[in-house]
Amino acid sequence: MKTKKMMTKNKIYLGENLTVLDGLEDKSIDLIYIDPPFNTGKVQTKTTLKTTASPVGDRVGFGNRKYRTEKGKTYSFNDLYSNYVDFLYPRLLEARRVLKDSGSIFVHLDYREVHYCKVYMDTMFGRECFMNEIIWAYDFGGRSKKKWPAKHDNILWYVKDKKNYTFNYDQMERIPYMAPGLVGKEKAARGKTPTDVFWHTIVPTNGSEKTGYPTQKPLGILKRIISVHSNPGDLVLDFFCGSGTTGEAAGLLGRSFILVDNNPEAVEISMKRLAKFQPQQISTTS
Repeated sequence: MKTKKMMTKNKIYLGENLTVLDGLEDKSIDLIYIDPPFNTGKVQTKTTLKTTASPVGDRVGFGNRKYRTEKGKTYSFNDLYSNYVDFLYPRLLEARRVLKDSGSIFVHLDYREVHYCKVYMDTMFGRECFMNEIIWAYDFGGRSKKKWPAKHDNILWYVKDKKNYTFNYDQMERIPYMAPGLVGKEKAARGKTPTDVFWHTIVPTNGSEKTGYPTQKPLGILKRIISVHSNPGDLVLDFFCGSGTTGEAAGLLGRSFILVDNNPEAVEISMKRLAKFQPQQISTTS
């Protein structure tokens, strides 16, 4: 068994995630969520925008109010791997090693790679430890005229031990019934529990949650996963942290976090976003 080499409370690492994973103790993590690059074959780029009210603005908002926009920083990364599964495989092996016996791992993918990764994870964790394929469905973005527009992501959930894992059913937030008139006032007021299809909008372009980082995921998705699949005081790991959404959700819910990314811009955004949780930044790059 490997010995502990690094402190593990509210840390944000800049560096290669395999290096950081190698420094974590066996069975030390309660919950893992990762959102690895989707292997789209494109350079993912996002430019932040700042809007201010102006009588000669270039945008019109609610109530016909005019706003002037100014471009901010541009963030990007190259989302291209010649063999995606070979890239993920050693990282998933390390993830399994550091996960507690009662822990869960969530791997956020899309239709291009999810089926390949599931075969590998079935072998690695055992098919009996595959619990759900969660579908995150949204309805924004481009509309192809050559095929059905892709408006969902896939999230694979595996446990280490099917007889011993965290699932806080009572911590699920209730959601509205689509036809409240059919279930009665009491049920409609209480709402229903979510299913394996998470209907949730993307991060709003002009919302306070927006960081400007490409592929940022909504805080609501991570809060749902972390509240149900971990307990207060638990340790959550995300070794493709991007804009730090996992860290914010963990911190708000009273969990500790370890975040890792090899993109300095991602770490910069995460440190600023999560300053209220006083994370320590650690660099493993030479």
